[in-house]
Amino acid sequence: QVQLVESGGGSVQTGGSLRLSCAASGDIASITSMAWFRQAPGQEREGLAARVRDGAFSVADSVRGRFTISKVTNNTLYLQMNNLTPEDSAMYYCAAGVPRFDNWRLQIRGYSTWGQGTQVTVSS
Repeated sequence: QVQLVESGGGSVQTGGSLRLSCAASGDIASITSMAWFRQAPGQEREGLAARVRDGAFSVADSVRGRFTISKVTNNTLYLQMNNLTPEDSAMYYCAAGVPRFDNWRLQIRGYSTWGQGTQVTVSS
């Protein structure tokens, strides 16, 4: 099994930046992809960015150009978030798994392991 622990969330003002971290432990060799999702109250969980073991990555249109997903280094995945707006306020989750198809990389069904989440709040 894989365990994931997120950190780095917090409160920032519009235009600010945050870097989220996801530390993975356990049977990491069993997974092929790690990803970041977010969920705001009353909304569905949204895939933001994913990094595959072979180096490939995917980024959602909604955050492309503002959010950057790192490679996995020392079993840790990062999400650099720039130019944040209040619409980015949400709980952010790290996920790990073996997406069956490339287009599952940003879909919930591609992942079997989830972290507890870290809250991001952006004020205007």
